[in-house]
Amino acid sequence: MNKKAFTMIELVFAIVVIGILAALAIPRMERDLRQEAADNILSAVRYTQHLALLDDKHKFDDAKWQRAFWQIQFEGCAGGGLFYTIGSDENYGGDIDESEAILDPANSKRVFWRNTDSCTHGGDSDTSPNIFLTKKYGIASVSGSGGCNGVQYLGFDHLGRPHVGFSSSGKPDNASYMGSACTFAFTLEEGDDIILNIEPETGYAYIVGQENI
Repeated sequence: MNKKAFTMIELVFAIVVIGILAALAIPRMERDLRQEAADNILSAVRYTQHLALLDDKHKFDDAKWQRAFWQIQFEGCAGGGLFYTIGSDENYGGDIDESEAILDPANSKRVFWRNTDSCTHGGDSDTSPNIFLTKKYGIASVSGSGGCNGVQYLGFDHLGRPHVGFSSSGKPDNASYMGSACTFAFTLEEGDDIILNIEPETGYAYIVGQENI
């Protein structure tokens, strides 16, 4: 009775093919993680602008009304790591409280975290895991330049125009209007950057290299 079996050449060939497929698949997985991070960040910024267009926060009878702009904040966790919060400072307190943050449309969990708390474990059961940029994607830092130089947040008015420097606004003079393009550079732990641009006036946001998405 003849027994069928793989020859040594066939085994070697199979190992080579598996190795080639693995070499192609691993970089692809890394690119997908980077793309997922870029998609998340871009969607968060565009959603913030969308909220501003839908929900007009202008109250010209209050000198501090600009503090209530719908905004996205990129912040650091206690002990390291980055996250973002989206909301409106409706009580003009100078920052977004948990009750003022939105719910993530993807999971109905709060888009909020405190920079005094650790986010090593990705928040808690009430917090959207999508906001933890370091835990989820390995983003090590973020820096703003251009129209948002030195800041890590962005707000939008009822026309969708971007603003910075409004968190301490004491009079309705629109001095926070962002007059030049803003660039946020998100640096991954391996050193690559995700570059997000936001145009003045229109507030159009896009990832550099993906302008048509």
